Amino acid sequence: MLRLGLLPFHRIPVSSHFLNLFPKPAMAVSSYTTSSNSSSSSKLLFRQLFEKDSSTYTYLLADVSHPDKPALLIDPVDKTVDRDLSLVKELGLKLVYAMNTHVHADHVTGTGLIKSKLDGVKSVISRASKSKADHLIEAGDKIYFGDLFLEVRATPGHTLGCVTYVTGDGPNQPQPRMAFTGDAVLIRGCGRTDFQGGSSDQLYESVHSQIFTLPKDTLIYPAHDYKGFTVSTVGEEMLYNPRLTKDKEGFEDIMKNLKLAYPKMIDVAVPANMVCGLQDLSERPVESVST
Repeated sequence: MLRLGLLPFHRIPVSSHFLNLFPKPAMAVSSYTTSSNSSSSSKLLFRQLFEKDSSTYTYLLADVSHPDKPALLIDPVDKTVDRDLSLVKELGLKLVYAMNTHVHADHVTGTGLIKSKLDGVKSVISRASKSKADHLIEAGDKIYFGDLFLEVRATPGHTLGCVTYVTGDGPNQPQPRMAFTGDAVLIRGCGRTDFQGGSSDQLYESVHSQIFTLPKDTLIYPAHDYKGFTVSTVGEEMLYNPRLTKDKEGFEDIMKNLKLAYPKMIDVAVPANMVCGLQDLSERPVESVST
């Protein structure tokens, strides 16, 4: 298992648990600092940010109790990179990672642009996505920022390379836990499964084995929302998600009959996102780091 952090990488055994596989706000729509339940001084600073054209959420997390205030961004968008980096600077944070939950089809990721504007930032995406990044992560890996970490859960189905990032489970980690589900689970919905190697059967298994097995008070933060929602919980989605509460056969029938339009950005976004959002690698190479 890969451990990403401010120290050299370490390999530790991967648990079999991981191997199973309205009006739209323009700026931050949710923000707070939360303390863990333990006596540890670790504190998580959290910001939820919104990009209106693709209805994409970007998430900023930082350990503000650490001297360096290390931070990471999940699912940044190219159009809002300047906004995000301005916020990082204003808050006095040190951005360490720019991460994606999957290869997006509806917008160009901001990871490559962030790397070109801020030295020392490393891009992160799943190895299964077959795209380029500094760190290619797998199920069971842990991504450390200060004394806090995210664990990686493989949740393919929307695309082959989808992952969910979950805040750590431990005495020094914030509670309740938080799951950044990408397009695997949306609030009262889920991502489509009809392109990029998608599979409704695989998505159903991913959600029920990797997300719905988390504590019911785990907060769900998706990559998108189109109705004005910002957050849900595992317990809520297990009760009220109109797709994922069905049995597998019912779910597959729903997904087969969605009849959605071809994504308007897919022909631009996917090729760019396969190379970290950078079209011209000769200008700004993005290296793939083996583990």
